[in-house]
Amino acid sequence: MKTLNVAISDIEYTKFGITNNVLSFSDFVDIVGKELMRENMEAAITQADICGISSMTMEDITSEVQAVRRNAKNYN
Repeated sequence: MKTLNVAISDIEYTKFGITNNVLSFSDFVDIVGKELMRENMEAAITQADICGISSMTMEDITSEVQAVRRNAKNYN
């Protein structure tokens, strides 16, 4: 087995909620992956707010999906 040393700042250490100085690679990937998903979700929510789609109702979404499906059938 190989050992990989990764240096991170104290801010990142706290941000990622790391509590142990020794992690398996899969644990490290899991921690970083969760943070990236959180950041991407925040960005998506921000963009939804900017575009005005965050206020869509389920009925609005259903109508949009149905319209896209109808148009897709017309092109196939």
